[in-house]
Amino acid sequence: MISVLVANAKGGCGKTTLATNLAACFAAAGLRTAIAEGDPQRSALQWLKRRPADAAAIEGLDWRKGPGEVPKGIERLVIDAPAGVTSKAVQALLKQADLVVMPVLPSVFDEAATKRFVKKVDEIKPIAKGRKPLAVVANRVRANTRAAKELDEFLAGLGHETAARLADRALYPDVARRGLGIFDLAPSRRAGAVDDWLPLIRLIEGQ
Repeated sequence: MISVLVANAKGGCGKTTLATNLAACFAAAGLRTAIAEGDPQRSALQWLKRRPADAAAIEGLDWRKGPGEVPKGIERLVIDAPAGVTSKAVQALLKQADLVVMPVLPSVFDEAATKRFVKKVDEIKPIAKGRKPLAVVANRVRANTRAAKELDEFLAGLGHETAARLADRALYPDVARRGLGIFDLAPSRRAGAVDDWLPLIRLIEGQ
């Protein structure tokens, strides 16, 4: 089993979008997939409730009170962490995770919180010793804008690989309302969007 923890210090940075689309990707590939809900808002579990019966199956786990059991046979586990996680909470979730994925928005207001979060995560032994990678994802990027350039400069100073750059697309909220991810769509409808994800998927599959 490969398990992925999607986390950041701030809410609204796209954690659930990343978590649900990763889960949809794995499930669409024929892997038995579960998504563990760690956020009190239950966004991922609400997304699962809207998921059509004919879409690739994803199992939902309620981990709002802490990590629980993982059903036997699960091949990919995606954990949607709560915002503002403490280092203690991160350590508990890291016991279930092979790597951490951290979405970051092109916003100056997110930078200080992101730096604090990265500092806390870097103090956790599995991360500090390189046994578990921290993959940074530039989220909702609008190409050739000042905000995108400033985000790149900020990410370059974090000391971790920028694993992917996800363009700001109206497609994401559209599919989320229907309990889907972009990987559930026909190739003609997801053209271009999937390419943004491929570096991150390759990194995860290499664990």
